[in-house]
Amino acid sequence: MKKLIVIVLLLAAASAVGTALYARYGISSSAPTFRTAEVSRGDLLVTISATGTVEPEEVVDVGAQVLGRVIAIGPDALAVDPNQRGKRIDYTSQVEEGTILAEIDNAIYLAQRNAAKAALERAKADLEQLKAKRDLAAADWRRAQELRNMKRSSLVPAALSKSEPPREIKAIAESDYDLARFNFGVAEANVKVGEAIIVQEEASLQLAETNLSYTVIKSPVKGTIIDRRVNIGQTVVASLNAPSLFLIAKDLRRMEVWASVNEADIGQLKIGMPVRFKVDAHPKRMFHGKIAQIRLNANMTQNVVTYTVVVSAENPELKLLPYMTADVKFEVAEHHEVLVVPNGAVRWQPRPEQIVPGFDDDAEPDRENAPHKGKPPHGEHSSGERGTAATPDATTAKDAAPPLVEQVREERREADRGRVWVSNGHLVRPIDVRIGSSDGAFTEISSEGIHEGLVVIVGQARVEASAEAANPFVPKFPRRSRR
Repeated sequence: MKKLIVIVLLLAAASAVGTALYARYGISSSAPTFRTAEVSRGDLLVTISATGTVEPEEVVDVGAQVLGRVIAIGPDALAVDPNQRGKRIDYTSQVEEGTILAEIDNAIYLAQRNAAKAALERAKADLEQLKAKRDLAAADWRRAQELRNMKRSSLVPAALSKSEPPREIKAIAESDYDLARFNFGVAEANVKVGEAIIVQEEASLQLAETNLSYTVIKSPVKGTIIDRRVNIGQTVVASLNAPSLFLIAKDLRRMEVWASVNEADIGQLKIGMPVRFKVDAHPKRMFHGKIAQIRLNANMTQNVVTYTVVVSAENPELKLLPYMTADVKFEVAEHHEVLVVPNGAVRWQPRPEQIVPGFDDDAEPDRENAPHKGKPPHGEHSSGERGTAATPDATTAKDAAPPLVEQVREERREADRGRVWVSNGHLVRPIDVRIGSSDGAFTEISSEGIHEGLVVIVGQARVEASAEAANPFVPKFPRRSRR
């Protein structure tokens, strides 16, 4: 028994020693493995992605201007299916301008029209009476004027008229004369009042006939019924806002896409820019359009500002239906036959120990015209005092750009600069490049040291190896699959 225990202890000690020695000397340091890609030449399409909704180009919301109960829905005379012709108008029905959509109970408005018509006839009759009274007053007024202007010679004998000088004699009293004149003026004013009442009653009759005509809801345009929001027997109440009964799309062969674009991308969009988009109903079909409008009323949701961009698109096959969700791509720029690399090539940065000596991160061997560190700019001495004379290469103050403009230019140049890395044995060395546009997967680059077919590094491969897995003394267990 003691021998067995000693043997087990010796085996355990030997296993521990072997494991330690293998962990220290058995795993050889291998060189890092890089993932690479070749510089290729091709076309690059720069796009801005957004999500939008397909909308009809022009939508008419038909409402009711009077209140009442719906007693009928108009017949569908343009139904494609002959069996549906004559039935009431429903969703997707085709309508012409003036097509009857619905009818509201007109009993109240018909009575109001008849009352207004009767009031107009009465006003016309009253006007005839007033005109007759005016004619009578006019006759009395003329008679009073004749009596007032009558001569004395016509009233007395000739013998008496010779002995006295001729003079006028009033044949009517002043009160009767004034009464005749006032009666005529009142009669004329009453006629004008009667004429105004007729105009008023005509307007009332026109209003009543208009309200009566509103009981028949007609289509104002030619189009397609998108939504029907009323049924027979439903009471329509017209208050401050007219109730919506039908929603009509004027022309479904021309559609719009209302896309929400982030404020960071809105500055790159312009009117007339080409757009391509897809919808889930036709995943293999690419639709094309152009930017028709960039609306200025921004929307803010959870501190994210977006602008609505309207894209106009043709829909001759009626594949696009209203309110579909569209995946929109705005074509900002398109470059042909340019050198491109995967985006990882310009983003990857090596560790300092992986760089070839002499090519540290701050070195810029390809920038010969860049200012040297530690040297003062042109026109200044190292002590900080201003020079008395400018160098031959220095520009005059008149031609020099403002400091802010130069700062902006320098920032733009810095934004365009970048590096790609190529293998140099087990290490890597940089190549300075000018970074162009990107389509999200590839980036355009240009430099004297870049050519088609050059192998650049896009990342470092991960080596999934451990001492426990490679140790022959440790039993291997099956790994669980990661899902």
